[in-house]
Amino acid sequence: MSLPDFWDDRRRAEETTRSLSAEKRVVGEFDAVREVEEEATLLLEMAKEEGNDEEVLREIAGGLEKLKRLVKDLEIKSLLSREEDSGDAIVTIHPGAGGTESADWAQMLLRMYTRWAERRGFQASLLDIQPADEAGIKSATVEMRGDYAYGFLRSEVGVHRLVRISPFDAAHRRHTSFASVFVYPETEAVEEVEVADSDLRVDTFRSSGAGGQHVNKTDSAVRITHDPTGIVVTCQSERSQHRNRANAMKVLKARLLALKIEEERKKVAEREGEKKEIAWGNQIRSYVFQPYTLVKDHRTNHESGNVQAVMDGDIDSFIDAFLRVR
Repeated sequence: MSLPDFWDDRRRAEETTRSLSAEKRVVGEFDAVREVEEEATLLLEMAKEEGNDEEVLREIAGGLEKLKRLVKDLEIKSLLSREEDSGDAIVTIHPGAGGTESADWAQMLLRMYTRWAERRGFQASLLDIQPADEAGIKSATVEMRGDYAYGFLRSEVGVHRLVRISPFDAAHRRHTSFASVFVYPETEAVEEVEVADSDLRVDTFRSSGAGGQHVNKTDSAVRITHDPTGIVVTCQSERSQHRNRANAMKVLKARLLALKIEEERKKVAEREGEKKEIAWGNQIRSYVFQPYTLVKDHRTNHESGNVQAVMDGDIDSFIDAFLRVR
């Protein structure tokens, strides 16, 4: 990188810097594990010298617990071998058929993923949300920024099923609701996705969501349609039309990149004679609130009886189970 002609070939230089950043990140994670392990070893020696001092022993226990978390996290990350896994992610959530029930369920999933991001120290930014008429949402798009955000969240792609006593049913009957989750990679490669202006149809309109009087008086919301693929992206979370358009283009490019990646994987699967279907949208998980409490992943058979914890973002065990069988 110190060579004077390093940036002459910009594409090659960017690939090199991306690769170097990834390597530095891995080395840094191993260094963090080594540092905690060395600190725990030092404290253990101190405890022996001071006759197993209780305060030192508590510090050792805390250090070992931290070491356990770091090693487990490193182990999971070692399963994320796809090139796009280490980057950020864009998550979209849509309710299925079922009116208010499904719209409310989609909003519950939005909260679950937002809480999960908080637990991991990720930054969750709402790019677009369209409220439903009575309760819940018609759709939501969230940008998740953090190391390996896409690698973790690609395990969530599919249809999520909810069974509960409906809070919207006066007869208190049990209802089944569905919502779909899609996750797109947002890496530096997204910026390299070329989109011709002639392939785009851009519409502006007044935002329908919250945001005060300003958003409702100006055509700040943006809808971009990519004619060759039929992909439609809408953004209206910002008061500025310029920023909504920039966010919409970001989501569009991420979706186009994901489409390209899936097409390439299908070709590889066909060449290798793989017969299983490579598709998004299959039902992956059920969340049962009544008559019993259970969350079960149908791909891995991993389950949890603590539904409230799961809805508060405790989904790492499901992600872990998925990555270990894929």
